[in-house]
This record gives sequence, C-alpha cells and structure tokens, in this order.
Amino acid sequence: MGPQMNAQRSAEAAALVRAHAEEQIGPLAFRLRGVDLEVAAEGTLAVYAGMHGLDHAWVPEGRRFADLRLIAMDMDSTLITIECIDEIGDAIGIKDRIAEITAQAMRGEIDYPESLRRRVAMLAGLDVGALANVYHQKLRLSPGAEILVDAAKRRGIRLLLVSGGFTYFTDRLKDRLGLDHTASNVLEIEAGRLTGRVIGDIVDAQGKAARLRSLAQSMGLAREQVLAIGDGANDLAMMAEAGVSVAYRAKPVVKARATHALDHMGLDGVLHLYE
Repeated sequence: MGPQMNAQRSAEAAALVRAHAEEQIGPLAFRLRGVDLEVAAEGTLAVYAGMHGLDHAWVPEGRRFADLRLIAMDMDSTLITIECIDEIGDAIGIKDRIAEITAQAMRGEIDYPESLRRRVAMLAGLDVGALANVYHQKLRLSPGAEILVDAAKRRGIRLLLVSGGFTYFTDRLKDRLGLDHTASNVLEIEAGRLTGRVIGDIVDAQGKAARLRSLAQSMGLAREQVLAIGDGANDLAMMAEAGVSVAYRAKPVVKARATHALDHMGLDGVLHLYE
C-alpha cells in the first residue's frame, strides 16, 4: 500500500509471494491472501516494497478493526506533522538548537525528561502568544488522521492522545477531533510568559506506558483490543503495552520493535492492517 500502489504492482507482489488471491481494499491498498509463508520469509516482498516506495505488512486472517476498543496515539510527528517545541523555538530563533535535542531524544540517544527540561528552559521569557501562533499557523494533522479518528469513533473505539509535548496543544486537539482522553506536560506560565519550567511529573516513556496501561485496565481490555501508534523512542514502552503497535514514519529503533511500520501511507493506512 502507498501512493505508488496500483493493480500492476499488486500483481507483481502477489507473484513474488505466490499468493492465491489479491483484493483491492482501498484506492492505494491491496490485500494478498494464501501467501506461501516460506517464500515470504525470504524477504523478497520487503525488497520489492522498498524499491517502489510501498508499505507492506503481514496480517493474520480475521483481525478486525471493529474488535479494537482503544487506540493510543503520540502527538508530535504522529497525529500531527510537526514537533511543537521545535516550532515554539522558531519564535526566538533557536529552532535548530531545540530540534537537535529533540532528534537525539527521539532516537533514544539522551534521556527524555532531561532533554525536555533543557529545551523548555531555553524558552524562558517567551510570550505565551507564541503557542497560539504555532497552533494556528504551523500545526497540521498528519495525512489520514481524520479518517482514522472518524473510523474509530464510528465503531465506538476510544481514543487516547498521550504525548511528551504540552497540554496547550493536546487539549485543543482533543476538542477539535473529539478525542476521549489526553495526557501530556503542563508548561508553567507567569504573567503571560513561559517560565522555562514544566509543572508536575514529566510525561516520559514510562509515563505514556502507565497512562495507557491504567486506562486499558480500567476498561477491562485484553492486549489484543489495544492499538498504539508512535514514532519516537519515548513511544516504545507505550507501544509494548498494546497487542498491535504501528511505527508511523518512525525512527529505525521504533520500526525495529513495532508490529507494523507505515513509511508511505497516511494514518488511514492503519485501517488496512485490519479487516
């Protein structure tokens, strides 16, 4: 599946894995059935997909999207296309400095709580209006985000937005999209300016996982009823709490440990991982 997908590529992929049948399940997605697992294990389909800019996934028969009861999503570079803190830094000309720390944290090279404290401290004295500018002028939903959210809501699947970012953005996205739950960090603001500090415990990798675990337990859910989507190293613990995890345009360390990876499709590609 992906923007480069078409019937010819589906037929070529089917031949590679000796599929018994192929079915178009969306404008940019096909499902192959009766795949020869020994041939598939050789990795030829992965090579083919990589050559043509396609996503692929091995999906068990009968796994239904409607059987999910909870979807947990990261915010920055997952539900939305930007890293909010990097764009806040752009207001005072330090985006590149902040973005480098962000990238190191997402690759798992530095401790997330410490990276957040360092980045937030660099914003001390910034007018709170900079947050509004980021939200209204720079924040964009990832491709397919609204399709995925709407599909989940139609089936009664609850939606959790859990982020190492800030409540200023998660609260607004919750209202905008009709999400059920959020968890994120609170920026301290005094006299209309950022103090350079975060209030309360930082929502880091373990905080994300704990929030998902707590909610799933309160709902009485089995792991297979939970899906988690993220892109950075601080999403891995949360993703491990779910029966299925999706690395969305993610760092290599995340793709290596997720159930599935989407590098080319939008978030609506998640729907094609289920029947």
